[in-house]
Amino acid sequence: MGIGTSLVLIAVGAILAFAVNIHSTIGSTTVHWHTIGWILMIIGAIGLVLSAIWMASANRRTGVVRERDYVDDRPGY
Repeated sequence: MGIGTSLVLIAVGAILAFAVNIHSTIGSTTVHWHTIGWILMIIGAIGLVLSAIWMASANRRTGVVRERDYVDDRPGY
């Protein structure tokens, strides 16, 4: 999950948690949209933190460039 996906999940979760006021049932089950919004915001926040950690560690793993001397022992013609 990237930073963009995490931000979208947080935004959709915030809309569901704070702006939607729907009482709906699917079959005989009541859907709690506020709870689904909070779950999406938490998942988005976790993804955002993990993406930031991954990007920070990727910057440190760039590696060290070592120079090697090349010696040509073949006789020249």
